[in-house]
Amino acid sequence: MSTEKMTIHLKVWRQKGPNEPGKLVDYTVNDANEHMSFLELLDWLNEALMKKGEEPIEFDHDCREGICGSCNMMINGMAHGPQRGTAACQLHMRQFKDGDTVVVEPWRATAFPLIKDLVVDRAAFDNIMAAGGYVSVNTGGYVDANAIPIPKDEAETAFDYAACIGCGACVAACPNSSASLFTAAKISQYAHLPQGHAERKKRVVAMVDQMEKEGFGDCSNHGECEAVCPKEISITAIAEMRREYIKAVL
Repeated sequence: MSTEKMTIHLKVWRQKGPNEPGKLVDYTVNDANEHMSFLELLDWLNEALMKKGEEPIEFDHDCREGICGSCNMMINGMAHGPQRGTAACQLHMRQFKDGDTVVVEPWRATAFPLIKDLVVDRAAFDNIMAAGGYVSVNTGGYVDANAIPIPKDEAETAFDYAACIGCGACVAACPNSSASLFTAAKISQYAHLPQGHAERKKRVVAMVDQMEKEGFGDCSNHGECEAVCPKEISITAIAEMRREYIKAVL
Protein backbone atom coordinates (compact mmCIF):
# COMPACT_ATOMS: atom_id res chain seq x y z
CA MET A 1 0.00 0.00 0.00
CA SER A 2 1.44 3.35 -1.07
CA THR A 3 2.05 5.84 1.72
CA GLU A 4 3.93 8.48 -0.22
CA LYS A 5 3.66 11.92 1.31
CA MET A 6 1.67 14.64 -0.41
CA THR A 7 1.96 18.39 -0.13
CA ILE A 8 -1.44 20.07 -0.09
CA HIS A 9 -1.88 23.83 -0.09
CA LEU A 10 -5.08 24.97 1.59
CA LYS A 11 -6.98 28.23 1.47
CA VAL A 12 -9.38 28.03 4.42
CA TRP A 13 -12.11 30.51 5.32
CA ARG A 14 -11.43 31.90 8.79
CA GLN A 15 -14.03 34.01 10.59
CA LYS A 16 -14.18 34.45 14.36
CA GLY A 17 -17.93 35.08 14.47
CA PRO A 18 -21.01 36.01 12.47
CA ASN A 19 -20.40 39.73 12.90
CA GLU A 20 -16.65 39.60 12.34
CA PRO A 21 -14.90 40.03 8.98
CA GLY A 22 -13.65 36.82 7.39
CA LYS A 23 -10.95 35.91 4.90
CA LEU A 24 -9.21 33.00 3.23
CA VAL A 25 -6.02 32.03 5.05
CA ASP A 26 -3.21 30.03 3.42
CA TYR A 27 -1.89 26.83 5.01
CA THR A 28 0.34 24.04 3.76
CA VAL A 29 0.28 20.41 4.88
CA ASN A 30 3.52 18.73 3.81
CA ASP A 31 2.91 15.26 5.23
CA ALA A 32 -0.52 14.34 3.93
CA ASN A 33 -1.12 11.00 2.22
CA GLU A 34 -3.71 9.63 -0.18
CA HIS A 35 -5.34 7.41 2.45
CA MET A 36 -6.37 10.35 4.67
CA SER A 37 -9.96 11.51 4.60
CA PHE A 38 -10.42 15.23 4.05
CA LEU A 39 -11.41 15.69 7.69
CA GLU A 40 -8.30 13.83 8.82
CA LEU A 41 -6.29 16.32 6.77
CA LEU A 42 -7.95 19.15 8.71
CA ASP A 43 -7.27 17.28 11.98
CA TRP A 44 -3.61 17.00 11.00
CA LEU A 45 -3.48 20.71 10.22
CA ASN A 46 -5.22 21.62 13.49
CA GLU A 47 -2.72 19.62 15.52
CA ALA A 48 0.09 21.52 13.85
CA LEU A 49 -1.64 24.85 14.50
CA MET A 50 -2.21 24.08 18.19
CA LYS A 51 1.43 23.04 18.62
CA LYS A 52 2.36 26.51 17.38
CA GLY A 53 -0.11 28.13 19.77
CA GLU A 54 -2.49 29.12 16.98
CA GLU A 55 -6.26 28.73 17.03
CA PRO A 56 -7.48 25.58 15.25
CA ILE A 57 -9.95 25.66 12.37
CA GLU A 58 -13.54 25.10 13.50
CA PHE A 59 -15.50 22.59 11.42
CA ASP A 60 -18.47 20.33 12.06
CA HIS A 61 -18.17 16.55 12.19
CA ASP A 62 -19.61 13.61 14.08
CA CYS A 63 -19.95 10.09 12.68
CA ARG A 64 -17.32 10.40 9.92
CA GLU A 65 -19.16 7.60 8.13
CA GLY A 66 -21.30 9.64 5.72
CA ILE A 67 -24.39 9.22 7.91
CA CYS A 68 -24.89 12.26 10.14
CA GLY A 69 -24.53 15.08 7.58
CA SER A 70 -22.44 17.27 9.88
CA CYS A 71 -19.36 17.61 7.66
CA ASN A 72 -20.77 20.44 5.59
CA MET A 73 -18.21 22.46 3.65
CA MET A 74 -17.45 23.69 0.15
CA ILE A 75 -14.28 22.16 -1.28
CA ASN A 76 -12.97 23.88 -4.39
CA GLY A 77 -16.39 25.41 -4.94
CA MET A 78 -18.25 22.08 -4.72
CA ALA A 79 -20.40 20.95 -1.83
CA HIS A 80 -18.56 18.05 -0.14
CA GLY A 81 -15.87 18.13 -2.84
CA PRO A 82 -15.24 16.61 -6.27
CA GLN A 83 -16.35 13.01 -5.72
CA ARG A 84 -20.02 12.44 -6.52
CA GLY A 85 -22.25 10.76 -3.95
CA THR A 86 -19.73 11.33 -1.14
CA ALA A 87 -19.86 13.37 2.05
CA ALA A 88 -16.74 15.38 2.98
CA CYS A 89 -15.84 12.90 5.72
CA GLN A 90 -15.69 10.07 3.17
CA LEU A 91 -13.71 12.09 0.63
CA HIS A 92 -10.12 10.86 0.54
CA MET A 93 -7.00 12.69 -0.50
CA ARG A 94 -6.51 10.29 -3.40
CA GLN A 95 -8.98 12.57 -5.19
CA PHE A 96 -6.28 15.26 -5.19
CA LYS A 97 -2.74 15.47 -6.51
CA ASP A 98 0.54 16.30 -4.82
CA GLY A 99 0.94 20.07 -4.82
CA ASP A 100 -2.76 20.85 -5.33
CA THR A 101 -4.29 24.01 -3.89
CA VAL A 102 -7.66 23.36 -2.24
CA VAL A 103 -10.09 26.11 -1.23
CA VAL A 104 -12.31 25.30 1.76
CA GLU A 105 -15.33 27.45 2.62
CA PRO A 106 -18.54 27.16 4.68
CA TRP A 107 -22.05 26.82 3.24
CA ARG A 108 -23.19 30.19 1.90
CA ALA A 109 -26.91 30.72 2.53
CA THR A 110 -28.91 33.31 4.43
CA ALA A 111 -30.88 30.56 6.16
CA PHE A 112 -27.58 28.99 7.36
CA PRO A 113 -25.95 31.83 9.33
CA LEU A 114 -22.25 31.39 9.95
CA ILE A 115 -21.13 30.65 13.51
CA LYS A 116 -17.35 30.41 13.12
CA ASP A 117 -14.89 29.46 10.37
CA LEU A 118 -16.53 26.54 8.51
CA VAL A 119 -19.40 26.05 10.98
CA VAL A 120 -22.91 27.25 10.12
CA ASP A 121 -26.21 27.04 11.98
CA ARG A 122 -28.52 24.56 10.24
CA ALA A 123 -31.33 24.87 12.78
CA ALA A 124 -33.61 25.90 9.91
CA PHE A 125 -33.69 22.24 8.84
CA ASP A 126 -34.70 21.23 12.37
CA ASN A 127 -37.53 23.75 12.25
CA ILE A 128 -38.81 22.30 8.98
CA MET A 129 -38.78 18.81 10.47
CA ALA A 130 -40.51 20.02 13.64
CA ALA A 131 -43.29 21.49 11.50
CA GLY A 132 -44.38 18.07 10.24
CA GLY A 133 -41.59 15.64 9.47
CA TYR A 134 -42.97 12.85 11.63
CA VAL A 135 -45.96 10.55 12.16
CA SER A 136 -47.95 11.56 15.23
CA VAL A 137 -51.12 9.48 14.87
CA ASN A 138 -51.70 6.63 17.28
CA THR A 139 -50.52 3.58 15.39
CA GLY A 140 -50.99 1.16 18.29
CA GLY A 141 -48.41 -1.23 19.64
CA TYR A 142 -45.50 -2.78 17.82
CA VAL A 143 -46.55 -5.05 15.00
CA ASP A 144 -44.76 -7.40 12.68
CA ALA A 145 -42.88 -5.57 9.93
CA ASN A 146 -44.89 -7.36 7.26
CA ALA A 147 -48.30 -6.77 8.86
CA ILE A 148 -49.04 -3.81 6.57
CA PRO A 149 -48.61 -4.77 2.91
CA ILE A 150 -46.50 -2.21 1.05
CA PRO A 151 -45.58 -2.65 -2.61
CA LYS A 152 -41.85 -3.24 -3.02
CA ASP A 153 -41.31 -0.30 -5.37
CA GLU A 154 -43.13 2.05 -2.98
CA ALA A 155 -41.08 0.85 -0.02
CA GLU A 156 -37.83 1.25 -1.96
CA THR A 157 -38.75 4.76 -3.12
CA ALA A 158 -39.61 5.78 0.44
CA PHE A 159 -36.30 4.34 1.65
CA ASP A 160 -34.37 6.23 -1.05
CA TYR A 161 -35.90 9.53 0.11
CA ALA A 162 -35.38 8.65 3.78
CA ALA A 163 -31.65 8.32 3.04
CA CYS A 164 -31.39 12.14 3.13
CA ILE A 165 -28.91 13.08 5.88
CA GLY A 166 -29.88 16.76 6.06
CA CYS A 167 -26.35 18.02 5.39
CA GLY A 168 -27.47 21.11 3.47
CA ALA A 169 -25.39 20.49 0.34
CA CYS A 170 -28.50 21.01 -1.77
CA VAL A 171 -28.96 24.49 -0.29
CA ALA A 172 -25.28 25.42 -0.66
CA ALA A 173 -25.15 24.37 -4.31
CA CYS A 174 -28.46 25.90 -5.36
CA PRO A 175 -28.13 29.40 -6.91
CA ASN A 176 -31.37 30.27 -5.07
CA SER A 177 -30.35 28.63 -1.77
CA SER A 178 -33.47 26.49 -1.98
CA ALA A 179 -34.18 23.75 0.54
CA SER A 180 -36.66 22.06 -1.79
CA LEU A 181 -34.74 18.80 -2.17
CA PHE A 182 -34.33 18.33 1.58
CA THR A 183 -37.95 19.24 2.35
CA ALA A 184 -39.29 17.19 -0.55
CA ALA A 185 -37.33 14.10 0.50
CA LYS A 186 -38.68 14.33 4.05
CA ILE A 187 -42.25 14.80 2.79
CA SER A 188 -42.08 12.14 0.09
CA GLN A 189 -40.66 9.43 2.34
CA TYR A 190 -43.98 9.49 4.24
CA ALA A 191 -46.19 10.01 1.19
CA HIS A 192 -45.12 6.60 -0.13
CA LEU A 193 -45.98 4.74 3.08
CA PRO A 194 -49.45 4.03 4.46
CA GLN A 195 -48.35 5.15 7.93
CA GLY A 196 -47.86 8.65 6.58
CA HIS A 197 -51.15 9.00 4.72
CA ALA A 198 -53.29 10.15 7.66
CA GLU A 199 -51.36 13.41 7.99
CA ARG A 200 -50.05 13.86 4.45
CA LYS A 201 -52.05 17.03 3.65
CA LYS A 202 -51.30 18.71 6.96
CA ARG A 203 -47.65 17.66 6.73
CA VAL A 204 -46.86 19.04 3.28
CA VAL A 205 -48.51 22.41 3.93
CA ALA A 206 -46.80 22.84 7.29
CA MET A 207 -43.33 21.86 6.07
CA VAL A 208 -43.44 23.90 2.85
CA ASP A 209 -44.74 26.94 4.70
CA GLN A 210 -42.00 26.57 7.32
CA MET A 211 -39.37 26.25 4.59
CA GLU A 212 -40.47 29.61 3.22
CA LYS A 213 -40.48 31.21 6.68
CA GLU A 214 -36.87 30.12 7.23
CA GLY A 215 -35.72 32.27 4.31
CA PHE A 216 -34.78 29.63 1.75
CA GLY A 217 -35.16 30.55 -1.92
CA ASP A 218 -37.50 29.03 -4.48
CA CYS A 219 -36.60 26.06 -6.65
CA SER A 220 -36.05 26.88 -10.32
CA ASN A 221 -35.02 23.38 -11.45
CA HIS A 222 -31.29 24.00 -11.92
CA GLY A 223 -30.61 20.46 -10.70
CA GLU A 224 -27.48 21.42 -8.76
CA CYS A 225 -29.01 19.92 -5.61
CA GLU A 226 -29.24 16.46 -7.12
CA ALA A 227 -25.70 16.72 -8.51
CA VAL A 228 -24.09 17.38 -5.11
CA CYS A 229 -26.33 15.30 -2.83
CA PRO A 230 -24.09 12.75 -1.06
CA LYS A 231 -27.01 10.30 -1.10
CA GLU A 232 -27.86 11.07 -4.75
CA ILE A 233 -31.51 11.82 -4.03
CA SER A 234 -33.46 12.54 -7.21
CA ILE A 235 -35.16 15.87 -7.86
CA THR A 236 -38.22 13.76 -8.67
CA ALA A 237 -38.94 14.28 -4.97
CA ILE A 238 -39.48 18.01 -5.62
CA ALA A 239 -42.09 17.26 -8.29
CA GLU A 240 -43.82 14.92 -5.85
CA MET A 241 -43.77 17.60 -3.13
CA ARG A 242 -45.37 20.11 -5.48
CA ARG A 243 -48.13 17.66 -6.41
CA GLU A 244 -48.73 16.89 -2.74
CA TYR A 245 -48.91 20.59 -1.92
CA ILE A 246 -51.35 21.43 -4.72
CA LYS A 247 -53.62 18.55 -3.73
CA ALA A 248 -53.53 19.64 -0.09
CA VAL A 249 -54.35 23.33 -0.64
CA LEU A 250 -57.04 22.64 -3.25
